[in-house]
Amino acid sequence: MADKTPSTRLYCILARNAPVGIIFRRGPSKRVCLIKWDLKNDTFEVGQWFKGRIYERRCDLSPNGSKLVYFAAKYKEPIFSWTAVSKPPYLTALMLWEKGDGWGGGGLFESEYTLLLNHRPPSEMTLGDDFKMPKDFKVRPFGARSGWGEDDPICDTRLKRDGWQYIEGKQAKEDYDAKIWIEFNPPITYRKPLSSGHDNEYYLEMKIAGFKEKGGSWYITEHDVVNAKTQEALNLGRTEWADWDHNGDLLYSLEGQLFRLKPSKHKAFCYELKNVQEIADFSDMEFEEKIAPDWAKKWKEK
Repeated sequence: MADKTPSTRLYCILARNAPVGIIFRRGPSKRVCLIKWDLKNDTFEVGQWFKGRIYERRCDLSPNGSKLVYFAAKYKEPIFSWTAVSKPPYLTALMLWEKGDGWGGGGLFESEYTLLLNHRPPSEMTLGDDFKMPKDFKVRPFGARSGWGEDDPICDTRLKRDGWQYIEGKQAKEDYDAKIWIEFNPPITYRKPLSSGHDNEYYLEMKIAGFKEKGGSWYITEHDVVNAKTQEALNLGRTEWADWDHNGDLLYSLEGQLFRLKPSKHKAFCYELKNVQEIADFSDMEFEEKIAPDWAKKWKEK
């Protein structure tokens, strides 16, 4: 695979109880578009764009994929940063909490009706004046140090909840003037086993070698598919995101494109790049104003 710095980056979150995903399409750096992904037939619904920064690793989908919690910032008046709940692929807030600074923010859905909000209590837990919380919905602080951290603790907690296992990682170098600001040796490594019910035992390995590459990505990430028994591996190289589909397919993104790799039958090692399928290319998209439809402005449809 080509190893070049992508100008368009895709990060995806898959709903844990439904074949639905949300894609954060970023590029240029302060332009983000939400795209809803139907994994049953690989169809896509392009939603709203955002001028500013959405911290995609501090976001989450509700278990059935019907709600999105996201952390966004423009760092200017009237609201510097905020966490909101919306109906993807739209960003129109159904609930909103002001954050103010860039620490913490975002949240995790503990259930369809309970949100763990990564804001400092009590001051940052107040719902915005123009919003009303549904009677059957609950919001609680995200742990003892709610409101602190950056992409972690939300990202790490969500990965572990969704089946990833933290393996290792150690900061080895920090030099703001270098090509890569922060380097890790060994890399920050997570593994996600293929779900039970499949013939072969594989795991997906994610390695984060560093943070903030000048002129490139914030996360320097590679993914491998590994046979747990033989340790034979398929290296995907520099990739933005990867995960297992519920049916055992490998999904990943690279340079604004989405790929699906189906396992081969009757092969000792089931995953071969010759079988990869490009299912979408979002690299040429341009900013477009879009108003949310009425259904996306209501918590429940009548």
